[in-house]
Amino acid sequence: MRGVISVMPNRKLELHTTRSWDFTGLSKSKVSSSLQGDVIIGLIDTGAWPESESFSDKNMGSPPTKWKGTCQGDGNFTCNNKLIGARWYNSDKIFDEKDFKSPRDSIGHGSHTASTAAGREVPGTSYYGLANGTARGGVPFARIAIYKVCWLTGCSAADILAAFDDAIADGVDVISVSLGAGGPIEYFEDPIAIGSFHAMKKGILTSNSAGNSGPFPLTVSNYAPWSLTVAASTIDRKFVAKAVLGNGLIFDGIVINSFDLHGASFPLIWGGDAANFSAGSDQGISKYCFPESMNSLLVAGKIVFCEAFLDGSGIMLANGVGTIMTDYEIPTDVAFNFPLPVTVISREDGQKVLDYIKTSEYPIATIQYGETWDDSMAPSVVSFSSRGPSPISPDILKPDITAPGVDILAAWSPVSPPSGADLDTRSVNYNIISGTSMSCPHVSGAAAYIKAAHPDWSPAAIKSALMTTATILDPRKHEDREFAYGSGHINPDKALNPGLVYDACAADYINFLCKQGYNATTLSYITGDNSSSCSGVTPGRGWDLNYPSFSVPVEDGQKINAVFTRTVTNVGSANSTYSLIIYTRSSISITVEPASLSFSAVGEKKNFTVTVTGGPITQQQIESGAIMWTDDAQHVVRSPLVIFNYIPDLLSEDSVPEKKPTFKGANMFHKNRFIRRN
Repeated sequence: MRGVISVMPNRKLELHTTRSWDFTGLSKSKVSSSLQGDVIIGLIDTGAWPESESFSDKNMGSPPTKWKGTCQGDGNFTCNNKLIGARWYNSDKIFDEKDFKSPRDSIGHGSHTASTAAGREVPGTSYYGLANGTARGGVPFARIAIYKVCWLTGCSAADILAAFDDAIADGVDVISVSLGAGGPIEYFEDPIAIGSFHAMKKGILTSNSAGNSGPFPLTVSNYAPWSLTVAASTIDRKFVAKAVLGNGLIFDGIVINSFDLHGASFPLIWGGDAANFSAGSDQGISKYCFPESMNSLLVAGKIVFCEAFLDGSGIMLANGVGTIMTDYEIPTDVAFNFPLPVTVISREDGQKVLDYIKTSEYPIATIQYGETWDDSMAPSVVSFSSRGPSPISPDILKPDITAPGVDILAAWSPVSPPSGADLDTRSVNYNIISGTSMSCPHVSGAAAYIKAAHPDWSPAAIKSALMTTATILDPRKHEDREFAYGSGHINPDKALNPGLVYDACAADYINFLCKQGYNATTLSYITGDNSSSCSGVTPGRGWDLNYPSFSVPVEDGQKINAVFTRTVTNVGSANSTYSLIIYTRSSISITVEPASLSFSAVGEKKNFTVTVTGGPITQQQIESGAIMWTDDAQHVVRSPLVIFNYIPDLLSEDSVPEKKPTFKGANMFHKNRFIRRN
């Protein structure tokens, strides 16, 4: 990447933004603190708040000798033996007045992701009493290196590439990237795909967020096969706040309400009855409680029922006490926090609130302080998590895996409002937010956990270990099945001992790209050199890439006919035999040759072929199966297999298109709001 191979537009990307580690099964590390301390996680994000307790270096020795990085503190940022390096990039030289011209985090997102991956144990942590407990990362003794590329104005492609370049040279072991493009983009124009390819060549795994544009299909981002694409799912707790009306009716709302009204009731009005006519508002506008549409004389000191899911600033500006919100579509699987007392209820319950207001002479209500409930349905992939299939390479199943990404408590920048609302003047050191930005560092931490135990494993081997040992999710809760969760939910402890791994190297991915229609020129945009060639490779299906999952896209009306070649490497017992288990429905034939794999040494490789056949299918959304190898002991090496219909023009042609895709920027689940900056 030091030489100039190609020039691309300097696009803007944006962010995708503790019980969670216990929920993955990683309650107590099986890897010693000294081994963890040999691993360095690089985070390409918004920076970090170095004084956070999550980045304390208490009882930590010097960084490993492989570390070649620096601490670009610029007078207001200090590194230590935990947060060992920090750099910042702003090639556009555009700064918001709230930005720090240093690696210091003014947004909160980077502090949150870094502490989720590798934060120290901090007991007694909570968000105003909610989620009280010990905050920690997956590898509390691993080192952290910060690469600040994201600002309040976005994340520059040029800065992202520079950060990858530096992280590789600095000696990191895992790179965590919780940001991405807002629409399909070819690999050779994607700075994250390019940067992660260079990292892979140097033995560094990149963990990426899948995006927050779900539940719509074909929305997954960061789908390069050499990186690990992470969806977001729930954990076994959720936050609820009750609205209590004067007539005794009580409604539960999924929300993070940190405000305590101490049971006091306040007058309750409908937003439609408090229009600011002087500002051009009317009942049809004010019922939604938009900012500056409300009559402060009528709203002041009251709780307002609003028929739109907004950030509450309209009521704050009018001096209201709080708001009960409803909307036609409200999130029921993720909670938001707000700058004032709020609960968010269903449309049906909202009608009951409105009926009470209209039929009562003096309607009153209160909003109770938030409660923490058990969620027995977890894990489930959250609605906002972007779905597959891959819009560029449908022969590769994406996302790869899912991890906790809902209502995650982690470190925060105290200068960033916890609710994301500009009117929110509160300052917190820990915040609860949601997004694939939060699930990504869980997998980054899990990858570092494996790297600490197996320092010689390749990025593909670590990725395979995480995917083939993942906990299977219930397809009855997910109509889009593997397009939602990939191989399943991470299980870091199981991934330490997967038995077999599907390994791959740069040459394998180059062959894959050649089959996608790349040539020497477009290939060089990704590899960074002119030595790679597609000579002798015919464009075709990507089914011979040694990937830990199987994807069979079929055009409408065509028969199912796919042949995969795979190689597994023994990383378990030296003398072992693995037998085959196939899961599929009767109308689809899956044959595997051979049906048994015997090993006599660790590191030994065995090849097998998978043939999938069936009759013509039309309008088939997704059909799930699985191929499993088991040694009848502790190892079950499971790979999902999916079959689905697709229209090639809507996904990817066999050759790279001449027309450059439109780049819209990222979809973020950031500051607890959906923010789409297109």
